[in-house]
Amino acid sequence: MQLKIMPKKKRLSAGRVPLILFLCQMISALEVPLDPKLLEDLLQPPTITQQSPKDYIIDPRENIVIQCEAKGKPPPSFSWTRNGTHFDIDKDPLVTMKPGSGTLIINIMSEGKAETYEGVYQCTARNERGAAISNNIVVRPSRSPLWTKEKLEPIILRNGQSLVLPCRPPVGLPPPIIFWMDNSFQRLPQSERVSQGLNGDLYFSNVLPEDTREDYICYARFNHTQTIQQKQPISVKVISAKSSRERPPTFLTPEGNASNKEELRGNVLSLECIAEGLPTPIIYWIKEDGILPINRTFYKNFKKTLQIIHVSEADSGNYQCIAKNALGAIHHTISVTVKAAPYWIMAPQNLVLSPGEDGTLICRANGKPKPRISWLTNGVPVEIAPDDPSRKIDGDTIIFSNVQERSSAVYQCNASNEYGYLLANAFVNVLAEPPRILTPTHTLYQVIANRPALLDCAFFGSPLPTIEWFKGAKGSALHEDIYVLHENGTLEIPVAQKDSTGTYTCVARNKLGMAKNEVHLEIKDPTRIIKQPEYAVVQRGNTVSFECEVKHDHTLIPTVIWLKDNSELPSDERFTIDKDHLVIADVSDDDSGTYTCVANTTLDNVSASAVLSVVAPTPTPAPVYDVPNPPFDLELTNPLDKSVQLSWTPGDDNNSPITKFIIEYEDTMHEAGLWHHHAEVSGTQTTAQLKLSPYVNYSFRVMAENSIGRSLPSEASEQYLTKAAEPDKNPTAVEGLGSEPDNLVITWKPLNGFESNGPGLQYKVSWRQKDGDDEWTSVVVANVSKYIVSGTPTFVPYLIKVQALNDVGFAPEPAVVMGHSGEDLPMVAPGNVRVTVVNSTLAEVHWDPVPLKSIRGHLQGYRIYYWKAQSPSKRNRRHIEKKILTFQGSKTHGMLPGLEPFSHYTLNVRVVNGKGEGPASADQVFNTPEGVPSAPSSLKIVNPTLDSLTLEWDPPSHPNGILTEYTLKYQPINSTHELGPLVDLKIPANKTRWTLKNLNFSTRYKFYFYAQTSAGSGSQITEEAVTTVDEGKMAGIPPPDVGAGKAMASRQVDIATQGWFIGLMCAVALLILILLIVCFIRRNKGGKYPVKEKEDARADPEIQPMKEDDGTFGEYSDAEDHKPLKKGSRTPSDRTVKKEDSDDSLVDYGEGVNGQFNEDGSFIGQYSGKKEKEPAEGNESSEAPSPVNAMNSFV
Repeated sequence: MQLKIMPKKKRLSAGRVPLILFLCQMISALEVPLDPKLLEDLLQPPTITQQSPKDYIIDPRENIVIQCEAKGKPPPSFSWTRNGTHFDIDKDPLVTMKPGSGTLIINIMSEGKAETYEGVYQCTARNERGAAISNNIVVRPSRSPLWTKEKLEPIILRNGQSLVLPCRPPVGLPPPIIFWMDNSFQRLPQSERVSQGLNGDLYFSNVLPEDTREDYICYARFNHTQTIQQKQPISVKVISAKSSRERPPTFLTPEGNASNKEELRGNVLSLECIAEGLPTPIIYWIKEDGILPINRTFYKNFKKTLQIIHVSEADSGNYQCIAKNALGAIHHTISVTVKAAPYWIMAPQNLVLSPGEDGTLICRANGKPKPRISWLTNGVPVEIAPDDPSRKIDGDTIIFSNVQERSSAVYQCNASNEYGYLLANAFVNVLAEPPRILTPTHTLYQVIANRPALLDCAFFGSPLPTIEWFKGAKGSALHEDIYVLHENGTLEIPVAQKDSTGTYTCVARNKLGMAKNEVHLEIKDPTRIIKQPEYAVVQRGNTVSFECEVKHDHTLIPTVIWLKDNSELPSDERFTIDKDHLVIADVSDDDSGTYTCVANTTLDNVSASAVLSVVAPTPTPAPVYDVPNPPFDLELTNPLDKSVQLSWTPGDDNNSPITKFIIEYEDTMHEAGLWHHHAEVSGTQTTAQLKLSPYVNYSFRVMAENSIGRSLPSEASEQYLTKAAEPDKNPTAVEGLGSEPDNLVITWKPLNGFESNGPGLQYKVSWRQKDGDDEWTSVVVANVSKYIVSGTPTFVPYLIKVQALNDVGFAPEPAVVMGHSGEDLPMVAPGNVRVTVVNSTLAEVHWDPVPLKSIRGHLQGYRIYYWKAQSPSKRNRRHIEKKILTFQGSKTHGMLPGLEPFSHYTLNVRVVNGKGEGPASADQVFNTPEGVPSAPSSLKIVNPTLDSLTLEWDPPSHPNGILTEYTLKYQPINSTHELGPLVDLKIPANKTRWTLKNLNFSTRYKFYFYAQTSAGSGSQITEEAVTTVDEGKMAGIPPPDVGAGKAMASRQVDIATQGWFIGLMCAVALLILILLIVCFIRRNKGGKYPVKEKEDARADPEIQPMKEDDGTFGEYSDAEDHKPLKKGSRTPSDRTVKKEDSDDSLVDYGEGVNGQFNEDGSFIGQYSGKKEKEPAEGNESSEAPSPVNAMNSFV
């Protein structure tokens, strides 16, 4: 198996038992570590580590040193060739080889000449594993020849003429650096008018009388030999003329209208244009078919030289230089071709393989022209090298299969074209080595809590080992969040916690063996400042104290230092530091500042700061301080085209020295009444030389400023109008965007009046298609900010430029920007739309991108329309609710969330540009699977009886599928609210009513009810209900005014024949008889009114007689306003009982077969008064203050 590079990081989730962090590195270019212990017995082919440059220019005055260093195991031996043949250094006494190295030292200091050893050298480093070779090193001695003697005649010419002083330095190696100086070795001043060309000549666009001198000297400096040669002085005499005739520019260099330039990739491209003319021309540069590269373009020699660094093939093209003065302009086109010496795309990398593995060496280079690739093995062309059955050459690739130890060798790849060559060595080393761990054993790592921890495990082996990490001596599991395993075997704990402390074991394995190493990790508490210094204001002469209390890990020893304004404290005995405090005694004004407490440990540091302000001890009367009075007597002097001198007289400073003057100006021509900042000068100055802009009517005013504030403005100066000039800048924010498919709207930010530099501000708008050969189309427009080009193709890139001009002339050549004509709606719909249903509420949509040409605009993204098919009940609706999801950019897939389960959906996809949407794709139909249902819509318990309850419900509002069944679970609740055993009942899905039988009487039940589909159970609904009490316990129920608040249903049974009922009725009759006798006796004793009248006046329902013939209570009436019932009796919720409600008999309650019942199961009869809230546990009060309650309690 070939060993290849693994990904940079691999995240592993913790929580496995045991958690093994596993690394499988696969490396295609494995560098054998230079570990001394590892290299003791590890064989390695030679590798060239250092060599002299290909073009090696030497100093003929010093010994020649040709470097060649290499590494390998065993150490390589070295040999040299010179001019393609073996170079026997033993035969030349001047040549020696550095011990343990291949570096040659040629001693020419004592005897011999450098020219003797000029030639092409190549070094070979060889051991038993192969041979590596160096580049061809061309050795040449540097040369600094003298100038040929020549007689130079004085040059005499008239004022204003052009002049070229030739230098023509001698040809040296390397070429010399040229500069012009005088006899005093002072450099001659250069300017836009006078400058030195790339060839060393000195060019005068026009001469002036001050150019007269006799010592124009050209110097050539040969850096390699540190010598300077000089040319004979040239004498120039300029004759003054009464008037110099002005002339338009012409080029001094290059000649003609066009020229060619060839440069190599990666070099600096230098283009030069020098023009003569009067007045002195100004040079501009443009690239005809594009924009000059930003950040790589520089102008030299007063813009006469254009330089582009790191030039590439993309910089080829036509460059135009324009020379312009007031009388005209000319241009010269330089056609630039960028060639390229070979450069690497993929250089071959060393291979370390184990026997039987496969591998490849890849050598890919590019250049212009395309380089030729050739292979060598151990320095010999592969075509004539010994055959290796494991090797197969396929152009720029060598394929190895089933390598053996004899396959070890060093391969050389040579990529060459007419501009140079590349040579790379890469060895194939076939090794069989068990794993080795290079990290020292039992290394201790200390880390602050909540910071990353990195545990190293450097390793080596062939085949490349796999790495596993364990925590704990016995490989216990790691139960933490996420670990990161790096390609070099390092284990990273992104956020180390206290429980990360422990022993970690790194294990390396391959088929030849295993190695392991233990490291230890300790987590320390972070250092914190728990009491920070606080801001203090102290009077001068007092003492101040700053506190800084530090909390730290008990195993770390912190050091606390104090700083003032981020520097050391002053060396002053007034500053004292104890454990937690900095104390400053006798505070002075110099002590003001920021004091910082810094706590350092070996693992971390923290700091906290506070500001100390020192104030006067006691305020004393002081002079009145105020802002200065405004300056006065403003005067303008020395007026020039672009400058004027302003002078003024300062006002009173009001006891605070003036620190500066602020000068403002008003442009009364363009922005009357608006003042702008112009300049600031020191408070000691009363004059200022002001730079001015053309065509501005200036007024100036001055303000003074001191530590208190700024004065009022002075009176305005007299006005000064500057002369008009051409604009010196062009509009900004130039853009080209179409508003319609067939137009191009060019917009820009116009110049303001101040920037116009003259009257008649206009704009020259130019445009052409970027990818066509059309010439520029231009139009001059008024001072507006927009121009619309009509009849353009749809969404085509255009090159645009906008140049300002006025009545004086044009602004400099504007920058070229790119825009687009108008967009149109896309023409094509996305194709191959696929829908994958992920789950019942989520689907994934894929589509093929639309061809860029059919988008006809800037791609904004793709938009999915999707909608749910209407149910039969809703199909009559005209409007179908469609949902829209937009995916930005060029994405070709997206997720549809929030779908309804068990639904039929339709969707289509459209591409979107800046104009709008394209046509829709063909509709795609998909179905979502079933989901769990919602809770049933309602649940009611009706018809409660002694041992049964009936449940009624409505199906779920969102079944989300086909209901398979309902599940009902219920359990009783006792008087202490404890839940009893749970009963689970399955009910068919077509039911909406169910009766539960054989329940306990007078018992509260809690119900849990939910529906199910094939996808699972839905949400549940709960309810509670109570069964009625046993009618046997109802025998003593009183009339309605003391009856239960909630009517209860009874079992339809005949109790008149029950023995216990007959006995009970006899007891009741006996008790009533006794009461009647007692009442009769009491009435006879009173003698004031008959018992009948008393009963008519006030009937007490508690003592009404019972009819003996049918076992019912006698009729009663309540003549008073319903008296409140006694405590313990059950009453209706409104505490009233209606008279007509007492006409029913007990038979109607206990034995009647035609009794009527309400929905809740209570009967309509004698106890049909308003129901009271059902008691929580269904129990009555234990108190019985009334006879009826006493009877109920007894029963």
